[in-house]
Amino acid sequence: MDRHPQQIKRERQDKKRNAINSAKLSDMRTAIKRVLQSEDPNKAEAPYKKAVSVIDKMVSKGHLKKNTAARRKSQITRHFNSLSK
Repeated sequence: MDRHPQQIKRERQDKKRNAINSAKLSDMRTAIKRVLQSEDPNKAEAPYKKAVSVIDKMVSKGHLKKNTAARRKSQITRHFNSLSK
């Protein structure tokens, strides 16, 4: 079966995009995990802000749905607020 040049290019692009998307998803999960594992409210503020920023960027780029992002931000916000009590 013939392989058209466009098909070859599409496969090459798909591999590259898949690697980028996987890395972004991993970064987001790591940022969320850092917030949820933190115990000190003073040290948790920087990871919290970074995690919210990463989640918002994923939504703006179309990697994450709006309600999923809201749920994840709500989860880390609940944990962050519980630290300050």
